[in-house]
Amino acid sequence: MSLTVMSFWKKFRTIVITGASSGIGAAFVPKLREKCPDAHIYGLSRSHPTEGEKLLYDPISVDLTNPADLERLEQDLPRIFAQGPVLLINNSGFGSYGPFPQPDLENHLNMMDLNVKAPVWLVGRALPWLRREGGAIINVASTAGFQPTPFLSTYGATKAFLLHWSMGLHHDLKKDGIRVLALCPGPTATDFFRRAGFEGKVVPDAFGQTSEQVVQAAMRALEKNRSLVVSGWKNKILVAVSSKLPKALGTALSARVLAKVRQ
Repeated sequence: MSLTVMSFWKKFRTIVITGASSGIGAAFVPKLREKCPDAHIYGLSRSHPTEGEKLLYDPISVDLTNPADLERLEQDLPRIFAQGPVLLINNSGFGSYGPFPQPDLENHLNMMDLNVKAPVWLVGRALPWLRREGGAIINVASTAGFQPTPFLSTYGATKAFLLHWSMGLHHDLKKDGIRVLALCPGPTATDFFRRAGFEGKVVPDAFGQTSEQVVQAAMRALEKNRSLVVSGWKNKILVAVSSKLPKALGTALSARVLAKVRQ
């Protein structure tokens, strides 16, 4: 690792990860602990942390879809962000499989709050410290954001928002020296599919990635100050093809593939 890359990671003093208790968020923690030895890592999550997790980061219990919890978190942000350069990772999110509005409308509204509103809220609240102290943002989008996704319609739309918003932010904030990365993993070995309503393995190992592989791709891309990374060469090919198809054709093909997934 070059001295420039080492100094990039070592400068961070505060790292905030939403959904740090599992999946991609949990995989970020040990990597960042290694690369950013002087940083204080905070994990924002609804779940109760294990004793092992408490040794790796400072857990903050918060429901990012609950206005009362956000108000309480806002009061705590000066303590969290005022320690030096900030790395903010918006990782929390979920999806639901089935024709809209299955399983119910409330599920989709909560999905929009967590996948879209919470990252916008956190970046907006963190921005004064990011501008003053310096820092970077990673927003975890998805390959689902590159085309319409029937049966995952709301989820795909939230990830499309996060993808395009992140790339716009990268341009808006580069004058302030703030790096913004849209991370777009494909199928990953996390709890996503279970929460979305699937049982058992959905994607064969040959077509999926581990959370650790996704994190490695994200960290390399942030080092290079890229605005977008699609993790995994197979996902890169799929995205390159699907993003160039006419929208109607891309939607029809997605519908055929996703209709067979649960079978």
